[in-house]
Amino acid sequence: MLRRSITLAATGAVAVAACAVAALPASAASGCRVTYTLTNQWPGGFGADLTITNLGDPLNGWTLTWSYGAGQQVTQSWNATVTQNGAQVTARNASWNGALASNASTSFGLNGSVTGSNPAPASFALNGTACTGSGPTGTPTPSRSATPTPTPSRSATPTPTPTSGTGVPADAAWVASGQWDSWTNNGYTLNNDVWGAGAGPQTIWARSGTNWGVIANHPRTSGVKAYPHTGRALNRTLSSLTSLTSSFNVSVPGTGDYATAYDIWANNNAYEVMIWANQSGAVGPIAGSYDGNGAVPDARNVSVGGHTWNVYRGSNGSNAVFSFVRTSGTNAGTVDVLAVLRWLRTQGWWGDVTIGEAQFGFELTGTAGQAAFVCSSFSLGYA
Repeated sequence: MLRRSITLAATGAVAVAACAVAALPASAASGCRVTYTLTNQWPGGFGADLTITNLGDPLNGWTLTWSYGAGQQVTQSWNATVTQNGAQVTARNASWNGALASNASTSFGLNGSVTGSNPAPASFALNGTACTGSGPTGTPTPSRSATPTPTPSRSATPTPTPTSGTGVPADAAWVASGQWDSWTNNGYTLNNDVWGAGAGPQTIWARSGTNWGVIANHPRTSGVKAYPHTGRALNRTLSSLTSLTSSFNVSVPGTGDYATAYDIWANNNAYEVMIWANQSGAVGPIAGSYDGNGAVPDARNVSVGGHTWNVYRGSNGSNAVFSFVRTSGTNAGTVDVLAVLRWLRTQGWWGDVTIGEAQFGFELTGTAGQAAFVCSSFSLGYA
């Protein structure tokens, strides 16, 4: 299988608020933690991810409330139903993430508008109870600052995190080196996926389904060696979707042969859509024609989904492949994926297809020795 893709997002400040969980039922013990992360920021707008960790008894349904202090207005959300009345914001669980076992977490995301400063919310409440960050016994959770760090510029590089001697972060929740190892967390499934001939060793690690990385050492020979990725299954027809957006923030080596890419499958893998965020070295999209400079685009400088792409049509022998290659690479961004998929339909290249799985990761052909690829944040929401 091949993959490639694109998306834009600014690095964001992280604020953590400790929260208490309302008991469900009334006799249930309470306690929770909420992490609020700015994933994007641009003039007049921002994106944020929120993660709820239940430190009390199991919950069956949740409502999270908070207030914005600088006039922020929620304009879009995914993985939760978010409404706003003045400064007060209310987020209710989706049908698939309402059950929270003790010490389990779930995440959702939103986009919003803002004028001027964009401070993180000062506090949260879950099911009507102000959050404290401690469990039912009162044991304090690890201390974190509730004050957001300054938001870096959109071109900023993600801050490195401490790692063990192997290059894997010491706080990783999952580490694996098997060819097809996988792990599911908060609705996202991570896959190591090493299949290419002559591939070298590869270790995948994750703090969550949206914060993960890979340590790889593949020879710089021809052919894709691996596609470590995260993803979600949609199983929705194109016409039934009203939104499908994604954001990412990655760090990649300065040398090597690779691409940071989305890989979106449709009609039981009859179609493959690759959206390339960046690329390095001897890699290129599958295309219908080639010249002395490589693949020839079927459409040049297409502005759709918030970015400008060169678009290629081809086949890998098993399925049709549509590749959107950003005209300039980026390591962070947000893309309107639905707009990209709808563009294919307006061209008559496909019809009202059923979107199966949407994946995002690193397509690795070769590395310059052992190399680290890190996805510091990712989101994929749809309605």
